[in-house]
Amino acid sequence: MNWLTAIPIFNEAPHIRSVLSEVRRYSPNILVIDDGSTDETPRLLADEPGIRAVTHATNRGYGAALMTAFREALRAEVDVLVTMDCDGQHEPSRIPVLLEAISGVDIVSGSRYLRDFYQNTPAPDDRRRINATITRYLNERYGLNLTDAFCGFKAYRRSALERLHITEKGWGMPLQLWVQAARLKLRIREIGVPRLYLDPKRAFGGVLDNADERLAYYHRVIEEAEEMPLSVGTATGPEVVYPMWENCL
Repeated sequence: MNWLTAIPIFNEAPHIRSVLSEVRRYSPNILVIDDGSTDETPRLLADEPGIRAVTHATNRGYGAALMTAFREALRAEVDVLVTMDCDGQHEPSRIPVLLEAISGVDIVSGSRYLRDFYQNTPAPDDRRRINATITRYLNERYGLNLTDAFCGFKAYRRSALERLHITEKGWGMPLQLWVQAARLKLRIREIGVPRLYLDPKRAFGGVLDNADERLAYYHRVIEEAEEMPLSVGTATGPEVVYPMWENCL
C-alpha cells in the first residue's frame, strides 16, 4: 500500500522538528501544507530534508489546507492519505494503526473519546461541550455513530477522496466532510487515539473564540453541506463499520 502523510501547519515553529522527526519513522512520503505561517515555520521547513512542502501565500484556513492535501494526494496517485496536526496532539506512532484499520472501509477517523488512555489530558470545557453537541447532532441526523466529530487524525482511501467535494475553508471542514460521507454512503471506522491538549488556551481566532459564535458557525456549515449537490452518487445513508480495533492500540 502506497500512502502519503499530510500535515497542515500554521505557525507551528515550536513543534515542527520534533513532529517531522517522529513522522519519518512511520511514513516514507510526507507533505506539509504551510498555510501562510508568519513565524519561523518557513525557515525551519526549508531545513527539513526529504519532505514536500506546499505554501499558501496567506492564511486560508484549516479546511483550505486540507483541500490542498486532498488535491496533492490525488495528483500523487497514492492509495491512502493520512492527515494529522503538527501541534503535538497526534502521535505519529499511531499511523500504522490507521493504515491497518483502513482495510474494508473508506475513512478511518481518530477519536479522543472512544476509549481512555493513560496519556489523556482534560479537554477545555467549551471544546468538549461543543464537540459532544455537534457529534450528537450528526449522529441523530445522519444515522452515524461517531464519538468525535472534529479529530483531524484520519486516513482516507483514494476512492473516497475522488468522491468528496470539500469547499469549507475554515475549522468547520470536518462537518462538511461527515455530511458528504453520509450522503455518499462511505464506510466509516473510528479508532481510539489519546486526547492530548498541550496548550488548552490555544485560540481559534476572531469571532470563533466565542463558544456561542463557534457553535452557530458549525451548524451553518452542516446546513450548507446539506444543500450542496453531491459530486458523485445519490446515496442518502452511511454504512458504518465498528470492529474491535482497540486491541491494536
